[in-house]
Amino acid sequence: MSTSSYGPQPVPKRTLEETLKDFDSVPLFMKSLPDEETDDPTIAALQALAHEGTPDEVAKNFKEQGNDYFKGKRYREALGFYTQGIDAKPPDLALQEALLCNRAACNLELKNNGSVLRDCSKALMLNPKSSKAFFRSALALVALERPDEALDCCDRCLAFDPENKSVQGLRSRAQQLKAELEKKERLRREKLEKAKQADMKLKIAFRERNLIAIPNKTGSQNPYEPHFDPEDPTDSTLIIPVFFLYPQHATSDVIPNFVEDTPFAAHLSNMFPPQAPPPTWDKKGEYVDGQLVIYAMTRRKRLLKVGKKMTLRDVCAAAKAKDGDPVDGLEVKDGCLTFAVLPKGDVEKKWVEEYKSTRDT
Repeated sequence: MSTSSYGPQPVPKRTLEETLKDFDSVPLFMKSLPDEETDDPTIAALQALAHEGTPDEVAKNFKEQGNDYFKGKRYREALGFYTQGIDAKPPDLALQEALLCNRAACNLELKNNGSVLRDCSKALMLNPKSSKAFFRSALALVALERPDEALDCCDRCLAFDPENKSVQGLRSRAQQLKAELEKKERLRREKLEKAKQADMKLKIAFRERNLIAIPNKTGSQNPYEPHFDPEDPTDSTLIIPVFFLYPQHATSDVIPNFVEDTPFAAHLSNMFPPQAPPPTWDKKGEYVDGQLVIYAMTRRKRLLKVGKKMTLRDVCAAAKAKDGDPVDGLEVKDGCLTFAVLPKGDVEKKWVEEYKSTRDT
């Protein structure tokens, strides 16, 4: 059964913002009057009243209304009244200055720092010794992290108003900001320089080890990267991410931190111990330590068979081109070396033949 719509209905709940908005259509409570002509006699009368009197009187009236709204923290409405006062073009320069500085105060609260600087600049053209204009300019400049300009504003103000406590405090704040930004910039440059030196050191290490970096043109997808062993006091041992590919199964494993002086056999014994269950993809149980062989592929497509006791550094040395031949070495693609791991015997033989056939064609 549907609810009856007869009888008194509950009044819909309204937000405070909706209620206040309704007042904007009531002439007595309007925050600002429309500029265009209107047929509403009450609004027309208020428009005439608001602009009645000399430009100075009109501007002063708008300034007072703006001050009331500013005290109530209604900064947008206050800004509108100050703007109407400025637009009245009062001949009184002090009144013009006050309206500009007050509008700047509103824009400070609204975080419109560019507008603050424009109004304060106009105020200073009217009165080069306007402490409020210098102070509010400096506040905006601090917010914009432009401490040198803020300090200049403070110093210019203190030159004729040396006892101004607000400006003195703001100057200290600007000085602190300058020190913080200089420290931040210094640390940024030191970090860049450190990264530059580390990159150069890594390039030299690659060259010494016959490693050829092949960056990813679309950006690195590798969360790991080559680096020096932090536990090596000589800072000379390289650690490189390594992929072990299993070609017959189109799958792979990654060793994110392969220390170059570690034998390959150490990793194979950990990954494929004889008594452990085989990986899910190894249905025949062929991948067992002692029954596997590793191959490295060089830049010039040479195949290097990795001996059981060989370390990564040993393989790098073996990848070096013979004297007189073009440069060769192991490719570090997207920060990672790649090796093929195969079961000894027919699988190995077939893969080697296919690789050489593809390479030769």
